[in-house]
Amino acid sequence: MNFVKRVLVTGATGFIGRNVLAPLQSAGYEVHAVHNDVPLPNTPGVLWHQANLLETSDIKKIMSEVRPTHLLHFAWYAAPGAYWTSPLNRSWKEATKTLLTVFKESGGTRAVCAGTCAEYDWTLGQDALSEDSLQNPSTLYGQCKHETRLWAEEYSKKNGLSFAWGRIFFLFGPNEAPQRLVPSVINALLKKEPALCSSGEQVRDFLFVDDVAAAFCALLQSSVEGAVNIGSGEAIAVKDIIWSIAEMLDRRDLVNLGARPTAVNEPARIVADISRLKNEVGWQPQYTPQEGLVKTVTWWKENKAQYRY
Repeated sequence: MNFVKRVLVTGATGFIGRNVLAPLQSAGYEVHAVHNDVPLPNTPGVLWHQANLLETSDIKKIMSEVRPTHLLHFAWYAAPGAYWTSPLNRSWKEATKTLLTVFKESGGTRAVCAGTCAEYDWTLGQDALSEDSLQNPSTLYGQCKHETRLWAEEYSKKNGLSFAWGRIFFLFGPNEAPQRLVPSVINALLKKEPALCSSGEQVRDFLFVDDVAAAFCALLQSSVEGAVNIGSGEAIAVKDIIWSIAEMLDRRDLVNLGARPTAVNEPARIVADISRLKNEVGWQPQYTPQEGLVKTVTWWKENKAQYRY
C-alpha cells in the first residue's frame, strides 16, 4: 500500500501560501488548502476547505476531515502596518498552539510553521543573523512569533512531532499588498507619480516570493528541525531596489529618496545567514533579486487595473 503524503496548507490564499500549492503538488503531495473567505481560482487538483482557524471547532473539524500527514502553517494576522502591534497576534499564537496539538493528535507527523526575522534582536548590527543569534523581539508581532516557536519546539519534542520553523526575512513579488515597498514604488511610477521614499540606506535581505515558497517546500520535505532562516543571504540597500525598479520603468526622475523620514529606531542592517538552508535543507535561491524584480514589475503592469488585495 502506497503512503499518501497529505499536506494541509493554512494561509493558502495569502502572499506565500498561494505560491506554494503547485510546488507541493509537483513534490507528490495531496494538497489541502484552507481559505477563510474565497478559494483561489485556477488551482486544479487542490482541495479547498473553508475554516476560521481562530475557532477551535473549525480546527478540529478540518483535521478530522483531512487527516493530514504534513502541515504547512502560514496563516496569521498580516494587515500591512497594523500587524506589528495588533492584539490579534496573541489570538494567532494561541490558535497555532491548538492547530499543532490537534494536528499531532490526528496522526500528523511533520509540521513547518512560518516565523519571522522580527524575532531577532535588530539592535545587534551583525553582518548576518544566524538561527542562534540573540532573539529579543521589539514588537508584539515578533514577540508572539517567538513565543509560539518556543512552545512548539517544546511540544514537538515531548510528543514526537517533527517540527521546523522557517524565519522569513524580506520578500517581494506578484500579489504583494500594494502598500508595501516594492509594489508601492512600482505603482507610483506606473501612474507617473513621484515615489516618495525614505533615504533607502537601510540594508536588507530580499528574496523573491517564488523562492520563499520553494524554500518552505524543501524544508517541509526535509527532516531538518528547529529554526531555519528563509532569505537570500545577500545584503542589498533598499535604495538599490528602488533604483532598479525605476530603471526598469525608465522613471528615475520620479524617485524621491529622503522624502519620507527614516524612523529613529530603524535598524541599519538585517541580513540572513542561510547556512542551514543551504547545507542542511539543501536549497538555495533560484532567482536573483533583479530577476525577481523583472517578474514583479511585469506582473504589476499586467494586473494593476483589476488587482485587489
